[in-house]
Amino acid sequence: MVIMAEHAGFCFGVKRAVDAVSEALKNNSEVWTIGLPIHNPQEVARLQAMGLRVAQNDSEIPSGAKVMIRAHGEALDVTERLRARGIDIADMTCPFVRKAQEKAAELSSEGYHIVLLGDKNHPEIKGILGHVGNVNDAEVVADESEALNVQFHAKTALISQTTQREERLEKIAGILTGKSSELRVCNTICKATAQRQDAVRKLVRENQIDGVVLIGGKSSANTGKLKDILTAEGVNVLWVEDENEINANSKWFKEKSVIGIAAGASTPEWLIDKIKNIIAAKQDVLRGY
Repeated sequence: MVIMAEHAGFCFGVKRAVDAVSEALKNNSEVWTIGLPIHNPQEVARLQAMGLRVAQNDSEIPSGAKVMIRAHGEALDVTERLRARGIDIADMTCPFVRKAQEKAAELSSEGYHIVLLGDKNHPEIKGILGHVGNVNDAEVVADESEALNVQFHAKTALISQTTQREERLEKIAGILTGKSSELRVCNTICKATAQRQDAVRKLVRENQIDGVVLIGGKSSANTGKLKDILTAEGVNVLWVEDENEINANSKWFKEKSVIGIAAGASTPEWLIDKIKNIIAAKQDVLRGY
């Protein structure tokens, strides 16, 4: 038996951006993004086959090109440089990411020391930092241990990467309470992220699951958080990017009657359906059908 998590696959922001890129490619031979538009290799390959070009930085974008700002968002100076060159920009920043960017800009202008909860190397965090008025008065913490190293500031604002876990945000807020006379906590975790995290908990708590296949890019932050939650629930997890990894891990499926399937917010539906069908067929073979 295969049981799907109630919420899995593309979130609103990612679907909106991917649909916009796909539509733009119908009318343009090339569309550019700065960095990967989505942390899913299979979907990126599909878009590249349609004509998507991926630049590492804005200086690589040729004059006259059409650029889609990905759902992760971009720093203000990057978009300003593109506009100064007269490049056609379609901003597909996720609304939840946009909220975090606006909060960072607003609170920075009000004199708050900005603490961002997230991965300092993630494009979303880099984009949010790019909206802070004084970047020297901002820092990124990945977990509780790093939050303990934050120095005292009269006014501190805690802002979260949209894919973080609410439990971690609450714990870090508790730590920062003793490190500031005034602490503002902005829960900028997106609803889709919370839904998917709650869905995997519900999947394993309400069903007799023998293991969960988690589908998503290995560089996907939100998929990684789902892996953390499943591991904390004591579940045997197989994290795969594509169907080849299913076939390469055939032994994992032995003696598993009930398998759950979960997927990150950057995993396309077509890939989820393909892997789900392969798993169902594999279970039929193992049962001797």
